[in-house]
Amino acid sequence: MEDRQYLTTWKRYLPVIRLHIKKSLNEDQQFKLNIQDFESAGDRGKSGYTFNIQMENGKVINNISGSAVARDLYEALKSDDAIKAMLLDKNIKISVGKTFILSIKTTHLSAYR
Repeated sequence: MEDRQYLTTWKRYLPVIRLHIKKSLNEDQQFKLNIQDFESAGDRGKSGYTFNIQMENGKVINNISGSAVARDLYEALKSDDAIKAMLLDKNIKISVGKTFILSIKTTHLSAYR
């Protein structure tokens, strides 16, 4: 299995992702990724780069083990202290679709669970 080949690419995107996570507290965010950045890191072929990560309180709650792109994004997010702080007490969904647009949707966790 390939090992962390997208981590460097995601780390370059962290400042933009940090900004969009912050903005996502008020409204859903989207921005286009550069597909060449990811193709140069590794070839996903027909499986593509699409994924969903659902996080609750900074922890992934869905299975991302089949997607190296998603796993490496989560590693990059965990390595950034500002982002880690923003993930607390929130439910965040990050997804990338076939059009290579990264979407971020954030909701606050209810205190009444």
